[in-house]
Formats: sequence, C-alpha cells, structure tokens
Amino acid sequence: MTEEMIGNVKLDYRKYSGEDLYCDGEVEEELLEIAKNRPREEYADLIEEKKSWPILYHLSYQRENIVDWLPIGPEDKVLEVGSGCGAITGALAEKAGEVTCVELSKKRSLINAWRHRECGNVTIRVGNFQEIEPDLPEDFSYICLIGVFEYGISYIGGEHPFHDFLRLLRKHLSEGGRIVIAIENKYGMKYFAGCREDHLGSCFSGIENYGEGAVARTFSKTGLEKIFRDCGAGKFHFYYPYPDYKFMTALYSDRRLPEKGELYDNIRNFDGDRMLLFDERKAFDGTLEEGVFPLFSNSFLVVLGDSIPVEYVKYSNDRAPEYRIRTSICSRGVNGRFIRKEPLHPAAAEHVRSMAAACESLTRRYAGSGLKVNACRLTERNGTVCAEFEYVGGRSLAALLDDCLERGDEEGFRQLFQSYVQKIGHNSDMAVADFDMAFSNILVEKNRWTLIDYEWTFGQAIETRELAFRAFHCYLLEDERRSRIDEDRVLEELGISGTEAEKIREKERDFQKYVTGGRLAMGELRERMGTRVFTPDRWREQSRDGGPGDRIQIYEDRGRGYSEEDSYFVENARREDGKVRAELTVDGDVRRLRIDPAFCSCAVRILEISFNGESVPLKKRGILRCNGKAAKPEKGADGTCSLSVLFATEDPGISLELAGFERKPENKLYFSMEIVCLPSGMARSLAGTVKRGRH
Repeated sequence: MTEEMIGNVKLDYRKYSGEDLYCDGEVEEELLEIAKNRPREEYADLIEEKKSWPILYHLSYQRENIVDWLPIGPEDKVLEVGSGCGAITGALAEKAGEVTCVELSKKRSLINAWRHRECGNVTIRVGNFQEIEPDLPEDFSYICLIGVFEYGISYIGGEHPFHDFLRLLRKHLSEGGRIVIAIENKYGMKYFAGCREDHLGSCFSGIENYGEGAVARTFSKTGLEKIFRDCGAGKFHFYYPYPDYKFMTALYSDRRLPEKGELYDNIRNFDGDRMLLFDERKAFDGTLEEGVFPLFSNSFLVVLGDSIPVEYVKYSNDRAPEYRIRTSICSRGVNGRFIRKEPLHPAAAEHVRSMAAACESLTRRYAGSGLKVNACRLTERNGTVCAEFEYVGGRSLAALLDDCLERGDEEGFRQLFQSYVQKIGHNSDMAVADFDMAFSNILVEKNRWTLIDYEWTFGQAIETRELAFRAFHCYLLEDERRSRIDEDRVLEELGISGTEAEKIREKERDFQKYVTGGRLAMGELRERMGTRVFTPDRWREQSRDGGPGDRIQIYEDRGRGYSEEDSYFVENARREDGKVRAELTVDGDVRRLRIDPAFCSCAVRILEISFNGESVPLKKRGILRCNGKAAKPEKGADGTCSLSVLFATEDPGISLELAGFERKPENKLYFSMEIVCLPSGMARSLAGTVKRGRH
C-alpha cells in the first residue's frame, strides 16, 4: 500500500521502510485509540483523568502556542518536519492553505491523521527525511522544526549534520519564506537549577557539553548563531518562549524582554522528578538586571528569514473556551507599536468585542480622576474580531511598589497605594467596575497613570475597598518576597475586617474557577502526576538518621499549586506514646495544605486533624486527599474517628482542602498521627490487600 486516506488526510507511504525505528510503547496504542474515538473537546478531561506525562505532552492544546502566533495565511504552504503525533499540525492546518508533514513513524502518523481527519489540506509523508527530501517542492512559505533540529545527527548524519540540515531545507523555501526552529537552550536556567536534560534524562549533560554518542544535541544562543552564519542562512531573529517552547505561555523578543518579577512559573517537571538547587525566579531577575537573560532562556524560537512584526505574545488559553485570548505587542511602521487582543476560540469573540464597550464605560467613570483608560478600537483580522490598544510607555505600578520594598521605603509604598485607591475609587457609585484593577494592569510614567487592561469589566458598582484589597491580595500571591508587607495595616487602611478579607479571598477563588471553567492549573496537573521536587535541604534531611515522623514537611498552596519554595519542615512536633503531634500556624491566603509524613513508604494512622479548633471530618470526600490507599475510617470506643493510609511511595502526602473552613489572617492547624516506615517492597505488597475507603 503506497497511500491511505484517513478521513480527509492523505498518508503517503512510498518512502516508508515498513518498520517504525522508534516507539514510545503502549502509550502510542492508547493515543491512537483516543484519536480514533474521542473528540478534541474531550482531551482536557482525558489529561486530568489520565495524569500521564505522554498524554499531556501529545494532547494538550497549549502545545500549539509555539506556532499559533505566526502570520501564516491561507495562501501559504507549510512543511512540518518531524510532525510526531500531530501536537501542532492542527494549528498549522487551521491557518495555512496546505500542510505537508514528514514523519518517520507510521504509528505516530496514524495518530496525527486520525486526530485531524477533518482537515482536507494535510498530507503526511511517512519515512526517512533524507529519502523524502528530494521529492519535496520548493515553494514552502514556512518550514517548521519544532523540537526537531536537535536531532540533526539522526536525521542527516555526516560531519556537519546541523549545517547540512539547514542547507537542505533552504532549497525548499519560496521567495521570502521562513524556517522556524524551536529548541531547548543547553544553558537554560532550569538545567543549572537541577532539571534533567530533556532528551537524555540526565542532569547537566548539556551544560557538560554532552558526550560521545549523544542522540540529540542542543545549543547555546551563540552556538546557534554560529551555525546560521556558517551555513549562510541569512537573516535570523531570536524569540524566547517561557517557561519553554513545549507549554509556552509567553513569548519574548530582544525588542521586548521580560521585566523583573515576570518569570515566576518555573516548577515545570511534568516528566519526572527534579532537583531545585536555587530559586529560578530570583536568578532570572538577576539576568535581567545584568542584561544577559537571552543567554539563559530555557528555550529559543528562531525565525530564519524576514522579521515578523510581533515583539511579544501572551497566551491566556488556560481558561474556559469563552475567555481564551492571545495578547500581542505588534509593530506598525518604523516606530509604531500597538497591542492586539484576539480570540483563540470562536466562543471568545464576544469577550473580545465587549472590551470596546468596557473602554467607553470606564472612560466616563474615570474622567477627571487622573487615571487614563487606554483607548480600544475593534478591528477585523482574518475574519475574526480583534481589539487594538495604544502601546503605552512607563512602568507597572507593581514594579514601582517592588522598588519601594527593595529599598525599604515604607512611606513611598504607602503613598503609591493611597494614590491608587484614590484614583480607582473615582465615581465609585457608577454601575460599572473593572474587577481586575491589578497593579500590573496600571502603567505609570511621571504623573500619568494608565489602565491598560480591563477585560473583566462588569456593569455593576463594586466597593473600592474590595477592588483594592483584591489587587493587593493578588500582588502578594505573585511573589513570596512581598510577604513582608504588613497586611493588617493595609486592611486597617481600607477598613476591612478579617472576616471581610476572607470573603474577598473566597470571591477571588470563585472568580478564578469561573474564568478557568474549573480546569486544573498546570501546577495542579504536575502535582497529580506525582513528580517530585527535591531541594538540597530535603536530600540532606532524607539521609539523616531518625525515627518515623522525625522530619515532616508541610507544603502550602496559595493558588499556584504546591512547590518546594512554599514548603517547610515541622520543628515543633511532639513525639510520645508512638504518636506525632504538631500545631502549625497557617496564613489566611493558603488554599490547600499538604502534610508529607515521611520520605519513604509508610503506614499512617490519622488520629485527629483540626483547623482553628474545628475537627476536619475524615469521612468527607474532597476535604482530605491522600496519594496512598486509605482504609475505611474506624470509630473508636470514645466516639472519635481515625483513618489508616498505606503509602507505597517514597513521597507520601496528605492534602487538606481549606476552602470550606472559616479562615482568619492567621490560623491554627493541629494534627495527631501514628507513622510507621516500611520497606518499599513490603508496602507495595500490602497495598494490594488494602480495601480502599473513600479517599
């Protein structure tokens, strides 16, 4: 068989050897079954249900972000080399007139074809690239190498495989065509901080310049530039995907680099455990201060050819479909820059359209306040409504407040905050309010304050103190270094009681669920997958001698999932009669709390957990979660309940949902439990005999 049609997709087998030379095993069978029988709309549910790195990696729509921003149109022909299971093929097919994929694996090509079988503009050529290449046409507008260039040794071979790869590809470009390369940076910050090298699975292999026989090889920025120049690639332009190109949420360029404090979403080890040798956020801030960030970006996206008039892209597609948008800083003419917001899902068109009405309403409200509302005009692009805004200079109010914190200027911080409260409170009785008056959404240049983002504007009055406290609360959550601010003083200035503050925090949590459609954040997915993060301190604690329960670690989730950065060891645990008891102080902004009772497989009997004196019900589903096998709760002679859990893992965890409890700025959590460490083999054997309860 030389050809096959899967729906509207053509598979060309003329150069296929009849054998797949690489395979990910059973997961490819699972992916093929999903592609055949499950619609794309169900992929997000499957990712949360399966809790599997390969399923996330191959099926997440966020994989498409890396090419979604490219100005590909229906007149363009695209060549995708190494298309795999089709993670980006759909995005290319939706934009281009014609897409040709080249993929060595027949199984992966079938997965791609089944998941995109409705696309009549996709052809998948199955086989070795070197054998297929001579037959390819020479009129492609775009050639995409997404996670492929590093395999040049395997694709091409020879003494200079990467140079030869590019020379071959350039022959197939139309006049003015572009080659797009996405690749990890061998000196990416995450690798220094302790992440394993993506292709070899070992620590520091890229930093140590690889070794003989490496199947893949990534490069530094300087290394890539040298290859491009040596092979006569002509013009090239670097972009910096963050956190990396696989699940990019923001794309920076030399024309718009990150600002200090922007790069805080760094714990991204979905595919395995990792070390955390230092705080990557602080390290990134240092590279930005020193002007060397491009050298340490985790990934690169390089466009070879004419430049693209896009300086920055931010994706907000971790939301419900009706709110998924893309925000870009675009160039127009020599010095013109503007902001464009456009829907990423047909259902989000109305959300974008509403921004113009919000602009008119807020402009009326804030007339004469000293707070300018950035003008919005609706346009149409590729048949889709867009909102365009003036590019405004200045620094964000968040950055100015951070400056005050760094230099210990409490009075300066207070004056800026008071000015903010005064300005946003103007005409507060009008039936219009921007719920998201975040400090990062206001730019300040000398005496000019400009509200640049107001997509969450509602036709109702909202108390100024609520808007201000929500903005302050979100500001604290974004960076732990801001925790030294006296929150009680801010509450006092705004006239908000502790109970009222908690209601506002709860309203914020409900708002986030509303925006995301109840979907798990990436941090929560990482936690569900069970990948661990080890700090040097934790490794040291694991090697210490001591009895069960000697080192209990507590993780606090303030809205971005659990992380080592927001964890600590219990120092005041009391041990007597074989029991471990402790009382912890928990801040009011902690949403969930996880107790890790040991660093080994173990059996734990939970005797009591209470929050501000209120007993935590051990029977109620959703409040208490464990990554072990829980038996049915037992009721003692005294009427109290206990819960026994067997953990056949070296990273046992007991997670407590705090949303249902009344929280104060400062809270007390008490627990009592028995902990017995077990050999891992014994724990696995016993786990098969435990009848699971409701946890």
